[in-house]
Amino acid sequence: MSDPKIIIAMDFHAAAPALALAEKLQPSLCRLKVGKELFTATGPALVEKLMKLGFEIFLDLKFHDIPNTVAQACKVSASLGVWMVNVHALGGRKMLEAAREAMDQVVRPPKLIAVTVLTSMDQQDLDDLGIDAKPADLVMRLAKLVNNCGLDGVVCSAHEAIELRKHCGAEFCLVTPGIRPAHASLDDQSRVMTPKAALQAGSNYLVIGRPITQSANPLQALLDINSEIGVSN
Repeated sequence: MSDPKIIIAMDFHAAAPALALAEKLQPSLCRLKVGKELFTATGPALVEKLMKLGFEIFLDLKFHDIPNTVAQACKVSASLGVWMVNVHALGGRKMLEAAREAMDQVVRPPKLIAVTVLTSMDQQDLDDLGIDAKPADLVMRLAKLVNNCGLDGVVCSAHEAIELRKHCGAEFCLVTPGIRPAHASLDDQSRVMTPKAALQAGSNYLVIGRPITQSANPLQALLDINSEIGVSN
């Protein structure tokens, strides 16, 4: 069974453009990420349509609430049949453990990962929040907590991947946004890396949006990135 390394961020405001893009792609070459904007606009119905096209879905809703609320949200997400679900590590140990316990009650649970520090955030952002830590140090602290709570992995910058791999083990899943091919615009990402460099650093999966979704030929853009990272198409 194929294990595509590219997760395409479906950052659309409606179902039509998301489905139009999906129909140009191939499920064997990528997975799709449905985030807050698209899910709020379209709900579970679009997730089901994308899955019927053969795609595995990363439901990127970053649940962050009291433990019971997050646990129930995780159960409902799992019932959709998605491949991956995430929560926010800043919800703390009780919330993370509740999410893990909820997924353990599901027959075929999706991968459960946690967000650490958003890739758009830099040192000034942490200073503004009164967090006395460097981004990399905070990522490490949160990743260790997530690992200790039994979750499958974290969303992190590729710049932290090497150290996270050392401290959290080979089985810990590292999902990396902020990925840009060398020729692409940085857009609103502060901590970025090329696809090949991110995998070499220890990332398992790469979240890529605009370099593919805004390409004149999305499938070719996807094929080019897979070729860059050494994946046969």
